[in-house]
Amino acid sequence: MPVLYDKVALIGLGLIASSMALAMRRAGLAGSIVGHARSADTRAVALELGLIDAACATAAECVADADLVVFCVPVGVMDALAAEVGPHLAPGACVTDVGSVKQAVIAAIGPHMPAGVHFIPGHPLAGTEHSGPRAGFAELFDKRWCILTPMEDTDPAALTRLQDLWKGMGAYVDQMDPAHHDLVLAVTSHTPHLIAYTMVGVADDLRRVTDSEVIKYSAAGFRDFTRIAASDPTMWRDVFLTNKDATLEILGRFTEELFALQRAIRRGDGDHLHEYFTRTRAIRRSIIEAGQDTDAPDFGRAKVK
Repeated sequence: MPVLYDKVALIGLGLIASSMALAMRRAGLAGSIVGHARSADTRAVALELGLIDAACATAAECVADADLVVFCVPVGVMDALAAEVGPHLAPGACVTDVGSVKQAVIAAIGPHMPAGVHFIPGHPLAGTEHSGPRAGFAELFDKRWCILTPMEDTDPAALTRLQDLWKGMGAYVDQMDPAHHDLVLAVTSHTPHLIAYTMVGVADDLRRVTDSEVIKYSAAGFRDFTRIAASDPTMWRDVFLTNKDATLEILGRFTEELFALQRAIRRGDGDHLHEYFTRTRAIRRSIIEAGQDTDAPDFGRAKVK
């Protein structure tokens, strides 16, 4: 593919940013890539790995002359960073993000965008439990969805260009209203993560009583909970604080379902349990058929060597 952006500025150099850099290099989508991270060590690692062509000590320095700026930081710090970079953005530049909530990101970044700059929020639905610049890999976005939530006055050419970037990095691209995005993600990501954190916390309390047997005899279900719960705590703290209403709505529905299952177990209602598990298993099959996972018994994850 041709070069889509002459200079890409990555604000934050963790898993998503490092994977974007590698995916852009794989497809030749960027002329140059520069990056900023608060930690000098992180900046040094990103340079060492060849993720970026130059490391910047400040976000303002990083965005100078960039025609694409990507916020790859927790939602809680976006407001301050957007205020810092706003006056230094080049006319005609595109600003986007990779945050898993969208209404809060729009509220944080939008007011700091000068006229003539194209702000198009985005969210790649891809990731692992690992973080930092060494965690990235070029294939992270392959056949995964990236959702863009453009503003009403978004320039069509700028939107098409950003869509082409994500497609060039291997992703499928869709558009969504910001509020609807936040509700959908509360179902598919945010509430499941909260449940995983809770289950691991309960098991930890039990482990103190059973002298590590919970850890020693962990079955696949609990191992998956711990994998999810290993995700970056700062990012998930910000997700729940900034997508509070949607998460609480879905959590309330989950609680109702859980009470119904609890009642069925107490009453010995095997028909209800069988019907419920049959219906929910069909969801899993649909995910596999959509190409978003495999039916391998290891859930498609590479075996530890």
